Amino acid sequence: MPKIPQTHKRGGRTAVTKPGAPRAIGELLARGAPVLSQIRDQSARQTFWRSWLSEHLGEELDAHVTGAVERDGTLTLFAASAAWAARLRYTLSDLQPLVQKAEPRVHALTVRVMPRR
Repeated sequence: MPKIPQTHKRGGRTAVTKPGAPRAIGELLARGAPVLSQIRDQSARQTFWRSWLSEHLGEELDAHVTGAVERDGTLTLFAASAAWAARLRYTLSDLQPLVQKAEPRVHALTVRVMPRR
């Protein structure tokens, strides 16, 4: 006896899939699984901060920023070396009002060293 395809009703649309059939990544992300949605949101925040930093930091300093993570009201920026981290700290002290204007939930800025691989 053949298996009956399952019908999934998520988000107001009906999709008929065979059990065990491969699904597109976009479909899995659209489902809203908590872990995947957290990853998607964090990736969007990183993209926002990287573009914001490239606009507000000098070209030379921006080239040595290796990452940006926003978590629990703290924006953590990663620099390629200790020397660039020190420069970034001084620059961020001037930019802190602009950072809070861009994202009011950010109340603290930290800088750490994370060399590029």
